[in-house]
Amino acid sequence: MNIHDANNLLIKNTRQTDVLFVGKAKIRPQTFLMADQARWAADDSKYKFCIKSRQIGWSWNDAFTQTIRLAYALGPTETWVTSRDEAQAQNYLRDVRFFAKHLALKVRQHGDKILGIRFGASNYIQFANGSRIHSLSSNPDAQAGKRGNRVIDELALHEQQAKLLAVAMPGTTWGGSVSIFSTPRGTDTEFHRMQMEIEHNGNPRGFSYYKVTLEEALNQGLLYKIQSQLPPEVPVQQMDEADFFNFKKRECANIETFNQEYMCISADEESAFLSYDLITAAEYAHGSDWEKCANEADPELYIGVDIGRDKDLTVIWAVEKFGSTYFTRGIDVFEKTPFEVQEKSLYELLSLPQVKRCCIDQTGIGRQFTERAQNRFGKYKVEGVTFTQAMKEELAFPLRMAFEDRTIKIPSDPQIRADLRAIKKESTASGNVRFTADRSEAGHADRFWALGLALKATKQKRAPLEITIGY
Repeated sequence: MNIHDANNLLIKNTRQTDVLFVGKAKIRPQTFLMADQARWAADDSKYKFCIKSRQIGWSWNDAFTQTIRLAYALGPTETWVTSRDEAQAQNYLRDVRFFAKHLALKVRQHGDKILGIRFGASNYIQFANGSRIHSLSSNPDAQAGKRGNRVIDELALHEQQAKLLAVAMPGTTWGGSVSIFSTPRGTDTEFHRMQMEIEHNGNPRGFSYYKVTLEEALNQGLLYKIQSQLPPEVPVQQMDEADFFNFKKRECANIETFNQEYMCISADEESAFLSYDLITAAEYAHGSDWEKCANEADPELYIGVDIGRDKDLTVIWAVEKFGSTYFTRGIDVFEKTPFEVQEKSLYELLSLPQVKRCCIDQTGIGRQFTERAQNRFGKYKVEGVTFTQAMKEELAFPLRMAFEDRTIKIPSDPQIRADLRAIKKESTASGNVRFTADRSEAGHADRFWALGLALKATKQKRAPLEITIGY
């Protein structure tokens, strides 16, 4: 079966029709697959590489490609799929089952042996001809000793990218192909180096190269496919391609995030004070209860407060110190909120016996805010911090050291990630260090400084000396 025939079968068997379509998309794909997806599926190159936008169905498309090739291979063939985690690799197998089901319904009428498809253990699918598609651990060592096709999904998110490639590539010596695709994650990754090698150094390994941005995918019918899957009442149904593009752009914390996530432009790791790798390594695992204290019996909580009112955000960041690790336990963000409301929220926290100390940005409008808190809770529990360049260094470098030492845990949140990424370290003409940040809808690195202040609060200040007179 060729790709064209499979396209036609899937259109019919999944009952794709315009009858019930209620969306406002103006562009509709010519076939079940969009144009770049179809090119990828039909490409039988030994090495394929794609830098792509998020959520454009590329893993789904590669699952289609592997389903067709393995189900109709002349002899038993193996494909090994690895992604950033086992759950994502399992999603790939679910897509394979989807395609196998709908293609089998049609081919059964022709007596094709694909009817004999069998689903094996949770980590592989086996076809009637003996071909199998396996999900594989992201650990590079899991690649050793395995022969056949390799699919490496979201390579830029793997922790040991160079080692993964070094172990995986020789597995195709006796036949097989390598398909690599990912959204970029900064410039200091093996994925980015491969992209630069392909684009600017003559592509010595001979990869068949694809780059698919959100804009290109929308021009090929992506929004129509999305709206076809959504309930009629979802607001996205009322968008056309331009509306959807701008919607995704507004959804991102800043232009750097949008460019990287959707426009295939790797963020500049050279100027950023914190790399994506450092930030994502500190994020709590998906689904974890990050608000639960590690030491429930007697937690030690510390608070940092970066003050804003009209232009900037006020951020209250609470961490728990447990051993040598700092766990985020709460973040309150206020935008254009009266100080009375901000103070009420802070005072509720400062009243807790578990809160040991708090550092507040007392620069400018923060001075009165700080003084009022000190009058109520004392200057030992509440410390005012004035943001000079020297103080910013005192806050920023220990914060980065905590990320480098993996002694800090933060929620996985795009707004937090963007704020932490916003800080840039520059050198002045006189050789001094200066920290800057672009102002965006997400703030002005307010979360970065609030976290830095929270860590400063953990550095114990000498308590007031108490003198008792008498016997």
